[in-house]
Amino acid sequence: MNNLGINFLGQCVQNFIQAMKYTFKGNVAFKSVISQAARIGFDSLGISLMIVFIAASVIALQVSNQFLMSGADSYIGGFLAIALIREIAPGFAALAIGARAGTAITAQIANMKVTSQVDAIKVLKVDPIGYYFAPRILAGAAGVMCVVLLAEFTGIIGGMIVSYFSVGLHPNRYFNSVWLMLNTKDIYVSILKGFLFGAIISTVCATVGYNTTGGAKNVGESTTKSAILCTIYLLMADLLIGFLFYTSNH
Repeated sequence: MNNLGINFLGQCVQNFIQAMKYTFKGNVAFKSVISQAARIGFDSLGISLMIVFIAASVIALQVSNQFLMSGADSYIGGFLAIALIREIAPGFAALAIGARAGTAITAQIANMKVTSQVDAIKVLKVDPIGYYFAPRILAGAAGVMCVVLLAEFTGIIGGMIVSYFSVGLHPNRYFNSVWLMLNTKDIYVSILKGFLFGAIISTVCATVGYNTTGGAKNVGESTTKSAILCTIYLLMADLLIGFLFYTSNH
């Protein structure tokens, strides 16, 4: 539980700031960012889209009959779109990426730490925080944001297919409801969530890996720990963003 406290959060913030300073000095190689983006975003794209598609389909299957019985079947598309874009797509996609790519980040950095590769970087007078963290944070922020946008589209399509086959809702009525009930604020907030979630995943998982000491056994323990911490911090950030953007009348 100590890793959830102020000390670990402070380490994450400090590492993030140090990585951003390293970035603004122009020390980050674009090739490294692209390579990390492929590992974080592209490699996790399939599982993320599958999870969101199935979640949207299940919700559509559960609510379609209830909406039809109350004569509100025209609102199915809008209801699903709001649920998907505000919460389901950003949350589920980020959790999937954290479980897959986040743990891989922890394992990579932890392995470098216990095999003294980090010490070798320090000997060369290279900032290890900036060198290891900055490309992963930039790639995570951009990669998760893109995956979230694709997941939202995939989820809406999945809801449309299930609604059509379960209650016979025509796609035109479905998408008309989506356009009527959805607003640009929801899309902007979902993009912000994807950006922040990606940065959180990379920062938290890299920090856990960088704090690893010992041997191969400790690398495995750090990987498990990063998955738990990443999930907790993502959910806390999701709650905070929802509170900031959806508790006022503006």
